[in-house]
Amino acid sequence: MMAYVAFTALAGLLLLFLYWRKPYLLQELSFTLTSLRVGVRIGRIMRRKPFYSILDCFLDTVSAHPHKTFILFEESSYSYRAADRESSRVARALVAHAGLKEGDTAAVFLGNEPQFVWLWLGLAKLGCTAAFLNFNIRSKSLLHCFSCCDAKVLIAGAELRDAVEEVLPTLQQQGVRVFILSHECDLQGVETLLDKIQQASDEPLSPQLRANTHSKSTAVYIYTSGTTGLPKAAVVKHDRLWMASFMQTFAGVRSDDVFLINLPLYHTAGFVIGLCGSIVNGGTVVLKRKFSASQFWNDCRKYKVTAIQYIGEVMRYLSNLPKRDNDRDHSVRVAVGNGVRGDVWAEFLQRFGDIRICECYGSTEGNIGFINYIGKVGAIGKENFLHKLGYKYALLRYDTEKEEPVRDSRGFCIEVPKGETGLLVGRIEQRTPFHGYANNKAQTEKKMMRDVFEKGDVYFNSGDLLKIDHEGFVYFQDRIGDTFRWKGENVATTEVSDHLVTVDCIEEANVYGVKVPGYEGRIGMAALKLKEDMEFEGKATYQHVKAFLPSYARPRFIRIQDAVLLTGTFKQMKVKLGEEGFDPAIITDPLFFLEDNRGYVPMTQEIFSSIMDGKIRL
Repeated sequence: MMAYVAFTALAGLLLLFLYWRKPYLLQELSFTLTSLRVGVRIGRIMRRKPFYSILDCFLDTVSAHPHKTFILFEESSYSYRAADRESSRVARALVAHAGLKEGDTAAVFLGNEPQFVWLWLGLAKLGCTAAFLNFNIRSKSLLHCFSCCDAKVLIAGAELRDAVEEVLPTLQQQGVRVFILSHECDLQGVETLLDKIQQASDEPLSPQLRANTHSKSTAVYIYTSGTTGLPKAAVVKHDRLWMASFMQTFAGVRSDDVFLINLPLYHTAGFVIGLCGSIVNGGTVVLKRKFSASQFWNDCRKYKVTAIQYIGEVMRYLSNLPKRDNDRDHSVRVAVGNGVRGDVWAEFLQRFGDIRICECYGSTEGNIGFINYIGKVGAIGKENFLHKLGYKYALLRYDTEKEEPVRDSRGFCIEVPKGETGLLVGRIEQRTPFHGYANNKAQTEKKMMRDVFEKGDVYFNSGDLLKIDHEGFVYFQDRIGDTFRWKGENVATTEVSDHLVTVDCIEEANVYGVKVPGYEGRIGMAALKLKEDMEFEGKATYQHVKAFLPSYARPRFIRIQDAVLLTGTFKQMKVKLGEEGFDPAIITDPLFFLEDNRGYVPMTQEIFSSIMDGKIRL
């Protein structure tokens, strides 16, 4: 008996010692086991002949659980079998009326609704690639995004008719087939599709239609603003789609979970992590047209949601809601996403209960990512020995003034020590490829860094400054270059500047992001040089940005300068201007504020104070 007590005490002391030395040991072991299971599964998938796609995974669930609910949308419910049949109708209609075949690309210009899912599945059944267009883009950006992926057809939602009509003459000149999801359309050159889909057979299609699809085939194009210029079509191949789709698995989402998607399906978060992740899990999706803070928890209760998706803005909006007695009356147990601030994270948990938040980091086109599987508040990830074995990455010392990594006397980059901020880069190898951007060699090359640590090596430049502490937790610090993030969207400053300089009164434009207390990311601001003997035309500028830019990309503040400031390397100075902000008590240059529905009005101390106090919402 005494020996048993002594052994128990010794074991207890050993566990206490391990916990003291390795407080995250159990979580580390759990994540390692999950990583091994996922790695084995991906390995088997990549070796299967013929290639086994996420579509095939979906079809297996159709066979195994045909009546299981796949999508809940508003008051409608669709089983896996129903989704299979609807997507077969789409595929047959596209073959018969659009002439699509394996290897073709179709641009999908549509909001969050079941037809988006049917279109993607239908295109996949034909071995076609879907290019997901952001439904906020218009005019030049829309044409650019359509053209850069070599799409043969454009399929648009009925509510986007006006946007299609605006670019229709150019599309017709290019011989593009344009379809709209409606029964009727009086636009010459636009064909209806909904009627053709409903008349098509829902019989299964032969796998031979996609017989040449393999792991390195392009699965989808997802657009990213990147660091400069117009949106770029990131090439997402089938192997990458598979790997990213396991994010839900790492977050602990199960096949019996109900996953809420209210982020756009045209983005990686909504489509890959949300929709594809649910298919890989064989789960149920609640699909919303858009995020609504006021309806969020009611939807969670209505549909019995157990897993949610977020970006930082979602968490902040929810935390800013008026407090209610039923804030913890829900079934949500896990949240997966990225970009939430530490203070908002803590407040969210305190208010809405014990929800496992799995924060992750990565980019659509990138070859390196992190997962905060521990749940450490504020961290975007955690280093793990298996992860470090599979992915070669580093944080490089970075010169923010020269906007380039620091190199030593031999010309090689310098890795920063633990606890210091550096530029994240990931080595490009067979296991960790970078597929770049469709028809954009210049921007693809721009994201590749050569001779980083040795002659001939190549790394992907993330464009993000991160910090890794001594426990291995990874923290986001800032973005570099010409992009800032607002309302969950990347804003390319060059694109905004290009639009601003077409306004009659503006000669030069320097666009950058500024921080606002209480908000994620940075909001747009522009320093303008006006043409000689001209004054700033607030109304004309507002009408222009409203017509050509989505709401999140429109500069909220305008600063008029005698000359656009340049750095020592003759680049537009953005960091210094961003730090100066928009306080009229500090800045002597004329300032303007974009007031909702009024346009640009002179910036006053009263407006500034109202923004700081939260009385004016941005």
